[in-house]
Amino acid sequence: MFAPMARAQPTIAARPATGKECCGAVRRHMGKPFQTTLQPRIPDKRTSGMDNRLFSYINWGLLACMLLLYLVGVGNLYSASGTRVESGLAFNSFYQRQLIWGLCGVVCMLLAMVFDYRQLRNLAWPFFLITVFLLLLVPIAGKTVYGAKRWISLGFMSLQPSEMAKLSVLVLVARLLARDSRPLGWKNFCSVLCVGLIPCGLIIVQPDLGTTLLILLIMGGMILFHGLKGYVLKTCLLVAPAAVAFMWFVGMHDYQRQRILTFLDPGNDPRGTGYHIIQSRIAIGSGELWGKGFREGTQSQLRFLPERHSDFAVAVFGEEWGFVGCVALVTLFCLFLLSIFSTAVQAKDRFGSTLVVGVFFYFFWQIFINMGMVIGLMPVVGIPLPFISYGGSATVVNFTLLGIVLNVSMRRFMFKS
Repeated sequence: MFAPMARAQPTIAARPATGKECCGAVRRHMGKPFQTTLQPRIPDKRTSGMDNRLFSYINWGLLACMLLLYLVGVGNLYSASGTRVESGLAFNSFYQRQLIWGLCGVVCMLLAMVFDYRQLRNLAWPFFLITVFLLLLVPIAGKTVYGAKRWISLGFMSLQPSEMAKLSVLVLVARLLARDSRPLGWKNFCSVLCVGLIPCGLIIVQPDLGTTLLILLIMGGMILFHGLKGYVLKTCLLVAPAAVAFMWFVGMHDYQRQRILTFLDPGNDPRGTGYHIIQSRIAIGSGELWGKGFREGTQSQLRFLPERHSDFAVAVFGEEWGFVGCVALVTLFCLFLLSIFSTAVQAKDRFGSTLVVGVFFYFFWQIFINMGMVIGLMPVVGIPLPFISYGGSATVVNFTLLGIVLNVSMRRFMFKS
């Protein structure tokens, strides 16, 4: 009457394979091609070359800040130039030459963007050795300007090897630090330190205290960011006072020591070493809240302010645009530095991150020291303000370094964290 009910088949629980069965499976597959679910990346339109995806990862905020700073600098140089002829050169040609150097810098920036920045690891040592050779050539073939021999004349232009030294030391230190993520011990710390001290020793005799100080600060910032072992850091803190004393009595010239002493009391020599700081303070203070207007500054237009195209260019800006203009300029520089640091944080490999950190300290220390210098909070050491002060070699190096930062930003999607 009723059909017999089908009996359910008993469920057999999965049994883990034994070691003997696993070995047998391995022997059966020996000699066969190894297969994996990880497929190699096939170059396509999205990932090969300078395609749209690469450009979509460019730090456009950094690019905009750089362009604004450069245009502000050219306009400021035009205002500071005037029409007077000094030392056989038309003073109003500074802003014109800055435009030409800016075009050269843009070309170098584009070249620094197109290749894979990881190739810099292979070029670090050759570039460093070429820079050292040029620094050795300066005392022999260099030309003297204002009592300092820092430039090599190439006929149509002058080359300043100390500017190249900033770039070469930065790249080589980044390569050495990127080899290991662990804090530096004595061996690695000494190797990195020697890389910076060799060009610094050649630059300080030119003499160029500002560039020497800047290279040491860049290298120190990169080392501290990477990390030092505790006993190395403690020893450095103990040795630092002796190193400063050695630099003061042996490494500095009399006029360099006098500059630092004048910084403590500019009124002690108002017509001599204190003249620069006093006139700079007068220029910035007379700008008051809104400034005197473009090309209306009396300190700059009547030439009371010295070195208004280089070290004290921001004093011209402060006199013409006042406190509000200075706040806007400082804000723009802060956004500029923040964009660089964000690129360092987002970089997916250690070398790229360390490289961009070095660029960050390169710009940070120049901005900090120059702005402190023009308001009397830092001694006058001859460090220009990036993009605002005139300088051919410095402008090219600035653009090249930003090209490297943009390179790291563009390629950060190509590496897995």
